[in-house]
Amino acid sequence: MSTLIPPPSKKQKRLAQEEREVNLLPENLPNVSIKLQALDTGETVGGGLRVPAGITDKQLEELLNQLNGNADEPIPYTFSCNVPGKTSRDPQQTIDITENLYNSVLKPGYHGTEDTITLIFTPRAVFKVRPVTRSASAIAGHGSTILCSAFAPNSSSRMVTGAGDNTARLWDCDTQTTLATLVGHHNWVLCVSWSPDAELIATGSMDNTIRIWDGVKGKPLGGGNGESSVLRGHSKWITSLAWEPLHLVKPGNKPRLASASKDGTIRIWDTTRRVCLYTLSGHTNSVSCVKWGGQGMLYTGSHDKTVRVWNMKAGGKCINILKNHAHWVNHLSLSTDYALRVGPFDHTGTKPATPEEAREKALKNYEKVVKKNGTVEELMVTASDDFTMFLWNPLKSTKPLARMTGHQKLVNHVAFSPDGRYIVSASFDNSIKLWDGRDGKFIATFRGHVASVYQVAWSSDCRLLVSCSKDTTLKVWDVRTRKLSVDLPGHKDEVYTVDWSVDGKRVCSGGKDKMVRLWTH
Repeated sequence: MSTLIPPPSKKQKRLAQEEREVNLLPENLPNVSIKLQALDTGETVGGGLRVPAGITDKQLEELLNQLNGNADEPIPYTFSCNVPGKTSRDPQQTIDITENLYNSVLKPGYHGTEDTITLIFTPRAVFKVRPVTRSASAIAGHGSTILCSAFAPNSSSRMVTGAGDNTARLWDCDTQTTLATLVGHHNWVLCVSWSPDAELIATGSMDNTIRIWDGVKGKPLGGGNGESSVLRGHSKWITSLAWEPLHLVKPGNKPRLASASKDGTIRIWDTTRRVCLYTLSGHTNSVSCVKWGGQGMLYTGSHDKTVRVWNMKAGGKCINILKNHAHWVNHLSLSTDYALRVGPFDHTGTKPATPEEAREKALKNYEKVVKKNGTVEELMVTASDDFTMFLWNPLKSTKPLARMTGHQKLVNHVAFSPDGRYIVSASFDNSIKLWDGRDGKFIATFRGHVASVYQVAWSSDCRLLVSCSKDTTLKVWDVRTRKLSVDLPGHKDEVYTVDWSVDGKRVCSGGKDKMVRLWTH
């Protein structure tokens, strides 16, 4: 069921025949003064520089690498520039330097040639993820619909899926076989989550319990028949799980686990002793999503239309209630999600030698994403059944930074890109939309799916994203060109879950046809 592109409409034909503006650089452009400033620390590099006004982004990159002394092993950068709003009351806008300085900044009149232009640079991912193009294998094993999946944070050879046959499975993706079947739940397994140190797996089920498993062998924690690994306490099923970020864990301890449930409560568990530490109540309806932020805050979205912020440093006190949505909150994402998920690992997957080193690395990974001009800024985006999304800075204010409208049906899934620059949203209106992660501005719509889009996953270099849909296909999209990169048919029925491994080598997907599919390039 591959997607056919419809013939061009009358409007498209008419636009194709109109005269187009060609972006040629005028002759004798003057030189302009620029300053280069780092986004995370706010430090300037090389003082004031005089450069030609037609300098391209590639040349700026070369210049910056020479100033930093990285000329032998250049780092790729993106450049942007803050410009004043249309009127004096409007906030600053951020525009990216796409081709060259003249076309991006001078020609639209944001700055004159007399001004000193401050260019803000951010490093891009050093490695490139290749788009997946083929189904490497379809693995049978589950006896029912696959509901959730997740790759391990340290390698693409381990993956866990949860299904409607009351089991979760740990897969060895190199040999494409089941490493272990995680048996014990008495009802559907609705969510799975790896701890950031890759040592534990948590599964949440419709039988109101959570179970903790060893991430290497897939054995229940605590040994025996697995009854000691069960976390009981919720009175309805488990909707979402979140581990404590590794850099907040005290040395010698294991990360704690937060679970959200249909019963309207969130519980915090000690995974070593397997007891409930706190119960956070306050939501008046099912809690749909929980995230544990790197500042020690817990963020929860609920069907009572609110998002709550809980301070885990103060024993789980509710410090903020965000009430702007007009319907259920389905999902939320933090700008630091990716950094918190990978913890101490990077795309090479090397294991830190000691727990102390692991914490340092995890903190470094986190600070790379979260620091803007030397201050910490963790943003959150929420998606709702009211067709809209809101962008928040929840620790600064109870007012949203932006209301993001455009979807024509409910928004099911949102995800910040690993570097926090973009947000992508998937909706039941068959479209995927791309937004600016800094101010919530709309950027583009990816069309191509012919039925509801259920989930999206980013590649760790932020250049590609993959979506899964009710129309049985996966699609890989290119963020830079904003076009469909690869169409991946193969599943025989709706695809509910998709994940892209941290090292970028594999994508896994699962759904109604009970098959786990692994995709590679």
